[in-house]
Amino acid sequence: MLHNVKRTDRLFTPVKKLMDARSLKNLSDPKPLECLSLIARPWVRGRASSNMPNQKRSSRTPTRCAWACSDLAIGYHDKEWGVPAHGDGTLFEFLILEGAQAGLSWETILNKRENYRAAFDRFDPRAVARYDRRKKQRLLNDAGIVRNRLKIDSAVKNARAFLRVQKEFGSFDRYIWQFVGGKPRLNAWRLPRQVPARTAESDAMSKDLKKRGFNFVGSTICYAFMQAVGMVNDHSVKCFRYKVLISKR
Repeated sequence: MLHNVKRTDRLFTPVKKLMDARSLKNLSDPKPLECLSLIARPWVRGRASSNMPNQKRSSRTPTRCAWACSDLAIGYHDKEWGVPAHGDGTLFEFLILEGAQAGLSWETILNKRENYRAAFDRFDPRAVARYDRRKKQRLLNDAGIVRNRLKIDSAVKNARAFLRVQKEFGSFDRYIWQFVGGKPRLNAWRLPRQVPARTAESDAMSKDLKKRGFNFVGSTICYAFMQAVGMVNDHSVKCFRYKVLISKR
């Protein structure tokens, strides 16, 4: 949302250049314009602007959540987002990726996801927990991931905390799903602006994770994690995936 009209020209310069380029080249393919909102403003999953331009849909194109507009995001939205995950490997992967996403767009993380898998030993918490100073320095030099020292240190620290939770509860899955009573919370959002950034459940999860030694687990990050691993169904009721996930409960 633009809070100051005077900033409009500066914020939309990339959009203007893209539109000028299209007119100069007489391009007919509208695909480059599908995600102009991602250029003009930050992309926050589940909280995309309700003023986002309507995409032209054929009779065969399903209705999706507003944030899924690039090919990469559509694939993730259609196959993973909101699907209940109970494997500890998957849960650890999203714990690390959601922490890495802090301050960035999820699209950036999706683009780097395969690089993360290669760099972090396919998200094996036992391997990551053993990373020493040299390994962390190699990660800092890896252009395929987010090269942030605090986030890399956090991934190693979280791996060690993850193993402690597994030892105490038998699995991280058994521990983390207790914050929603063991089954997905079903919401019924009609507008993107209705989707919360945090909830009482994510607050409780964040507080307990921090107490157990985890980093980059603020309530907003925890809620994004809950959305990703299906602890909550935050698909729009108009989205075709909403009914698909309900049918699998």
